[in-house]
Amino acid sequence: MITGSFTALITPFKKNAVDYEGLGKLADFQIENGISGILAVGTTGESPTLAWDEHISVVESVALKTKNKCVCIAGAGSNNTIESIEATKHAVDLGADAVLLVDPYYNGPSSLEIRREYIEPIAETFPGIQLIPYIIPGRTGAQMLPEELAILSEKYDNVNTVKEATGSIDNMKRTRKCCGPDYSILSGDDPMTLQMMTDPEIKASGVISVASNIAPKAVADIVRLLQEDKQTEARAIVDAVEPLFQLVTVKTMEKTPYGEIACKARNPLAIKTLMSILGMPAGPCRRPLGKMTKNGLNKVLEVARTVQSAHPQIFQPAADFFNIDIEERLNNPVYLEGLCYDHY
Repeated sequence: MITGSFTALITPFKKNAVDYEGLGKLADFQIENGISGILAVGTTGESPTLAWDEHISVVESVALKTKNKCVCIAGAGSNNTIESIEATKHAVDLGADAVLLVDPYYNGPSSLEIRREYIEPIAETFPGIQLIPYIIPGRTGAQMLPEELAILSEKYDNVNTVKEATGSIDNMKRTRKCCGPDYSILSGDDPMTLQMMTDPEIKASGVISVASNIAPKAVADIVRLLQEDKQTEARAIVDAVEPLFQLVTVKTMEKTPYGEIACKARNPLAIKTLMSILGMPAGPCRRPLGKMTKNGLNKVLEVARTVQSAHPQIFQPAADFFNIDIEERLNNPVYLEGLCYDHY
């Protein structure tokens, strides 16, 4: 069973190559601030655009950093079971504690097929490592259902945790009902963590967080306090850090020569943009992700300035670890250069 506060770690880039020195610093920053574990090469780590050798090297780097300090989860999901088996083998060989297996995307297997043709072959091949199904139908177009999770947990000792990002409270409640009280449900949505951990019909045991890339201490404290049933104290931190949750997806309306359209900047673009503004290792996103629009960049700045003005303690760990002046970084336009498109 995997419980606690986990960071879906950003993969930093320099000139389109992985910045391993920066990656190490980001991992150290998370560990120093009390995170329970680190997820390497998830979607936030831009796994879709990592070459295979980069994927392996990033997992190796994070596994070495986390050894004897916190849990290492390696992203190993795919829409190709053979590829996932290979990724899981590398994760085992490199010393990861668990692998995250996102539902197969695009080819759209049924819930039954996901269980029998995807999770079960990996569970049988690698009984010594924890497997964490990742349910996010909004990204994958497929979904393994709670009933299948329950069958897996009864059949395999190493499949007793799920990363839940359906956005459906009813689905979460059904997972708890089917899988029983000892099954671990991890939030895959920062804004829903409080509700998921306090709802007696869900009883989530932690979160795999995006916002923790910037505010690991706050996220770790929220989970710890909720586990200790100190809801008042936890809610106060949630209120302070909540604006950062808006950066998982930044929506703006943009003017084109043919009319106004909606633009959606999806994770990790906005989080990486803020990290770059603050002077943390991040680098640009790899294509086909690109840059924020000017409106999007202004939203990122608005969120960060709101947090810094009302709750400066949220960014203080980053300021201390990376030796940065948060106020100066948020208010000097020189740090915004190149972070957005000049025009639509």
